[in-house]
Amino acid sequence: MIDYNSHTTPLTMADKASVAAIRRRKEIIPDAVIHITTSFNNTIITIRKGGDTLGSSSAGACDFKGTKKGTAFAARVAFERAIEKAIDKYKVICKHALGRVEVRIKGPGQGAEQAIMALKNKDIEVTQIINNTGVPHNGCRPPKRRRV
Repeated sequence: MIDYNSHTTPLTMADKASVAAIRRRKEIIPDAVIHITTSFNNTIITIRKGGDTLGSSSAGACDFKGTKKGTAFAARVAFERAIEKAIDKYKVICKHALGRVEVRIKGPGQGAEQAIMALKNKDIEVTQIINNTGVPHNGCRPPKRRRV
């Protein structure tokens, strides 16, 4: 039987490329987003899913005081505390383990690298690492001219 309604026109090269790009690109949706805000004095870590905060911690909340709050070790301890809170809360909400996360870093401190290294000890897959650190456009205003 001949189907007269099906008219197949040959695809152009652009159509083939777009179809192949759609097939190839499979977007991985993370379970949660980890926000790491580092400064020279402290590191703040927040783990969220959608609009809900699953867990948060900072070096100051982990009983580090003074200049020790800005160290990489303090950031690692704060990250481990935040991830434990997040894993427990995620299991209650979603009934399965936290699998994939996206990491967003902001700030110039040294704590971000150690926090990401702490993820290797957990069974969590990192889908993306995004650095949102601000860049000054024109710098600070110079001081007034010296009068002698």
